[in-house]
Amino acid sequence: MTVDGKVMQRLTEYPFLVVTWVDDAGYPVSEATTFQTDGDAPRLRLSAPGLAIPTDREVSVTGSHIRPQPGVGYDERRYLCVWGRASAVEDGGVTFTGEHAWGWDEAEMPFFEYSERSVPQSRRYLEKLSEERGSPVKPRLALPWLILRTTRLPFLTATLVPVLLGLAIAARHGPFDWLAAVLTILGASFAHLAINVTNDIFDTLSGADAANVNPTQFSGGSRVLHYGLLSLRELSTWAAILYAGAIAIGLVLLAIRPSLELLAIGVAGVLIGLAYTAPPLKLVYRGLGEIAVAVGFGPVMLLGAYVAQTGRLAWEPVVASLPVAILIALILYVNEIPDRRGDAAAGKRTLVVRLSQAAVERLYLGAALVAFALVVVGVGVGLMPWPTLLALLAIPLVFQVYRGIDQHYNSPYTLMAVMGTNVKLHLYTGLLLFAGYLVALGLTLLR
Repeated sequence: MTVDGKVMQRLTEYPFLVVTWVDDAGYPVSEATTFQTDGDAPRLRLSAPGLAIPTDREVSVTGSHIRPQPGVGYDERRYLCVWGRASAVEDGGVTFTGEHAWGWDEAEMPFFEYSERSVPQSRRYLEKLSEERGSPVKPRLALPWLILRTTRLPFLTATLVPVLLGLAIAARHGPFDWLAAVLTILGASFAHLAINVTNDIFDTLSGADAANVNPTQFSGGSRVLHYGLLSLRELSTWAAILYAGAIAIGLVLLAIRPSLELLAIGVAGVLIGLAYTAPPLKLVYRGLGEIAVAVGFGPVMLLGAYVAQTGRLAWEPVVASLPVAILIALILYVNEIPDRRGDAAAGKRTLVVRLSQAAVERLYLGAALVAFALVVVGVGVGLMPWPTLLALLAIPLVFQVYRGIDQHYNSPYTLMAVMGTNVKLHLYTGLLLFAGYLVALGLTLLR
């Protein structure tokens, strides 16, 4: 930032200042200093009792504040660092004139946003350090954590819910093949993780990750490419390996259960996953991301699991997939709320970017209630067994999320708890549907 009288005045609001410089031997030296303003001029009079402040090189003056909160951490964090030159005065002190400054105040910008805005500066520093050392210097993460972050493994519930439901429905309709079931779960999981990695690649290349300064644990992607934890080549290799695994397992399933329907579903799943962020379609950039996710993690996953067991299509798995499809789309929908400014800056015209807050909230509530209404309709027309009405027990979570969106719409980090509840809504509803099918299966076996 540019240094003016206002910046220097802010510096004097700190009770203590520290002056720092690099000595002749190349070591940093810091000393607490007393100070006073020099009239209305944008400079300070400094006096460091222990050391003489040099006047032949750049020095920095820093003021900082932090308040401990026992058992919690810290708050009221802020600092201001001003770089400039010092000039000697007759009383033995110096006059400091600032030339450029850098600072942060937690009251003005949350810590996590500040950290994100500092990423480009950090990357430039590491690049410069790499040049000076003659060897690459980059951030690192232990391999297990790197795998967890890159693939976003915890989000596999989006795959497990529809696949398990598809298998449960298939178990009621005929013989059950355990090998095919295990391969279905593995193949679907590989495809999901491959799509996650691919999305990160294209979001980084498009500038969406760089523009998003408010990522959360549920939104903003893995950011491993943006942070420099992996190179583009490395991340592309990860994606290729995961896709290869999914395709290989799919071919084995086709050998076990030859079916044109299964082949078509598998190809459709891969194409939808790629089209989500990859050019030329880039569905999420056109406000079609929710539809793509609903289709991919609803009918495609659930029907795929069903067909892998039975070799045929049926209406029951289609109807059962619709509530799951809507709720998984709503996870993406809510997760886009904290990303909306960065998405808009990158040309990512998601529904949340296009709609007003009131419209976003109404659409969420309406869609969530439709998901549960479909369960009732499915049971009412006889396509789903009556025990699946257990899913209605999750309805209170809908209103909890709805109220949370309204209260925390403009606060990305307090919205995280709401996003977590929304994920639970999908998971719990799916598990309750699964439990309903297990009950129905048990009742069928008892007859």
